[in-house]
Amino acid sequence: MNKTNRKQDALNYHSKGRPGKIQVVPTKPTNSQRDLTLAYSPGVAEPCLRIADNVEDVYKYTAKGNLVAVISNGTAVLGLGNIGPEASKPVMEGKGLLFKIYADIDVFDLEVNAKSVDEFVNIVKALEPTFGGVNLEDISAPTCFEIERRLKAEMKIPVMHDDQHGTAIISGAALMNACEIQGKKLDRIKMVVNGAGAAAVSCSRMYLSLGVKKENLVMFDINGLLTPSRTDLDDIRMEFATQRKDITTLADAMKGADVFVGLSAGNVVTPAMLVSMAKNPIVFAMANPEPEIAYDIAIKSRKDIIMATGRSDFPNQVNNVLGFPYIFRGALDVRATAINEEMKIAAVKAIAEMAKKPVPEAVNLAYNITNLKFGRDYIIPKPMDQRLIVEVSAAVAKAAIESGVARKTITDWDAYNEELLSRLGHNDKLLRDITNKAKQDPKRVVFAEADNYKILRAAQIVKEECIATPILLGNVEKIKQIISDNDLDLGDVQIIDPREDSERLQEFTEYYFKKRQRRGVTFFEAKKLMSDRNYYGASMVQFGEADALISGLTKNYVPTIKPALQIIGTQEGVNRVAGMYMMITQKGPVFFGDTTVNVNPTVQELVDITVLMEHSVCQFNIKPRIAVLSYSNFGSNEGDIPEKTRETVRILHEKYPDMVVDGEMQANFALNTRLLADNFAFSTLNGKPANTLIFPTLEAGNIAYKLLQEVGGAEAVGPILLGLKKPVHVLQLGSSVREIVNMVTIAVVDAQEKSREEAIAASKSRKKK
Repeated sequence: MNKTNRKQDALNYHSKGRPGKIQVVPTKPTNSQRDLTLAYSPGVAEPCLRIADNVEDVYKYTAKGNLVAVISNGTAVLGLGNIGPEASKPVMEGKGLLFKIYADIDVFDLEVNAKSVDEFVNIVKALEPTFGGVNLEDISAPTCFEIERRLKAEMKIPVMHDDQHGTAIISGAALMNACEIQGKKLDRIKMVVNGAGAAAVSCSRMYLSLGVKKENLVMFDINGLLTPSRTDLDDIRMEFATQRKDITTLADAMKGADVFVGLSAGNVVTPAMLVSMAKNPIVFAMANPEPEIAYDIAIKSRKDIIMATGRSDFPNQVNNVLGFPYIFRGALDVRATAINEEMKIAAVKAIAEMAKKPVPEAVNLAYNITNLKFGRDYIIPKPMDQRLIVEVSAAVAKAAIESGVARKTITDWDAYNEELLSRLGHNDKLLRDITNKAKQDPKRVVFAEADNYKILRAAQIVKEECIATPILLGNVEKIKQIISDNDLDLGDVQIIDPREDSERLQEFTEYYFKKRQRRGVTFFEAKKLMSDRNYYGASMVQFGEADALISGLTKNYVPTIKPALQIIGTQEGVNRVAGMYMMITQKGPVFFGDTTVNVNPTVQELVDITVLMEHSVCQFNIKPRIAVLSYSNFGSNEGDIPEKTRETVRILHEKYPDMVVDGEMQANFALNTRLLADNFAFSTLNGKPANTLIFPTLEAGNIAYKLLQEVGGAEAVGPILLGLKKPVHVLQLGSSVREIVNMVTIAVVDAQEKSREEAIAASKSRKKK
């Protein structure tokens, strides 16, 4: 990986467009003068007077109840150390972003120039009227302990230092489940903790709360074993000093130990140390980015090990995002005055218990795992699991009520659970899930236009992020020159010039000639066409030398799609291909089709397009709710388009009774459930809005997606080509690097699905024989 290039990417991400990562967005109408007089003067006086009479009404009339302060002084940032409050701001903005996307909690990040306990505490205390909760972040030890203790004692809103308690809660859940799987009792295990910072101390306290015996826990810091004889330990670390005389080094401590917990530095544990541990050892190597011992080395050293790390590319990632958003969500929803031990233990148990429950298919699909289930490689839930917001938030809220720190009581827990689910942001979650799925089984993607900077930049990104293995087509020297000129790092990626690849070129030419010789193509013409990178790339996919093809950045649609149709062809039972856009909106994904291929489809063509669309949307683990659009509602107008769309729906209802589809209908009725229910209660789409829109002409679909993209602020992912036997996807002319990466990700997931379907078909064929 080219570090210089990656650093510039990070700088560009934070600086381009509106600087930073977060913004304040109005939640009430502001379009008219009346709106503004209600929002400010004179209307704002009314809620002010109500709050003055009853201060608790601040939760009714303001955003306080859903607002958390993420506060730091920048003294211990992300392993970067004491870099100051201004330099910590990108991290605090990032934490605010996670709060929002995982739990719909609003955040103001506050970076304070205060290093002493008194100064820091006084600043935060003065802000109590503004916030519903305080998340302390990246404050150095031992100051962080006293700051949190003081604030918890002196404030009446929930306060938590996530660096301490987040890791403690998640690893505590992992420890409970690992011990259950390994047949170990918490009160009998011998534990070694390497590291004595804020996280290590908090983790150790959590383990003691869960049942680990203090005399069975030993802790090391950078200077060695914590013992009473050391003079460099503060009172907090002295709490974990051991009286044992039989150990002096980490290697000594590991002999016969049941559990190792690492919150220190990379590569400090050796295979020999693991071998010396007790039977069925548990190792949490949580140093980032390099664990205390590499995952692959650890599992080779001990077949009976349960291993967890802080990394997402290995099983059992101890990730704080499993906890803090939902802990604060539950605390805010009952207006808790604190986050106490009972609430933290409730979070631990909820997370641990969730890992034992059957995993939703959406999670399996997101991680490309057939059957994720409780066991050595799954001791804590995955961050993408939507059940976390319900399970953890509700458990924390109940614990707050039962322990007496809640100022609001929840009585209808089913309604609360529904409310929690409705808070989940859907605008970009689907893309995160698709990306995660692609990473589980990367595929070979051939880029037909590799002599282009944007293509090469996208190829580097998908390679670095393990989304795909790029194959580049074009003039080798020219491609290498672009890579060099732009300081790109594509390592040993395969580069092929079709004109110089005589062996493959001959094979591909013969195949194409045999397929097209009765369509007026001579062998000479076939050979000439095969030197075209779109023909060559499609042939690579057809012959299994690549799994997917990406093209179209610099060419119009037809010259890009034609080679794929001629060489690869359509799927069995599919009469035509279609183009679909996935529009990522604030209300969730909406799928548009056909937007790129069929200009004025007939009734039967619209039926075929709808069937293709339904199958494709299902691949994203979304139940399609399909509206066939027109300028008419259920016969309200006559004309070619209403008649065509009406007949399309009639055939779909007849031939595909299980398909959720209706029309002909106008777009606003398809997307507005109240409007539809008030006027057409008979519609099969009543209850929820449509998420899949079938347009009567390419013109209508193309105009609609581009308007939504430019005016509505939606992100367009596509066009996704439907109906081919093998994955070929065509970029928009002039796509951005981000759009190219998105299309590669879609292509990889498409290739995974087609590979799965081929395997099922092959299995059925073998059984018949």
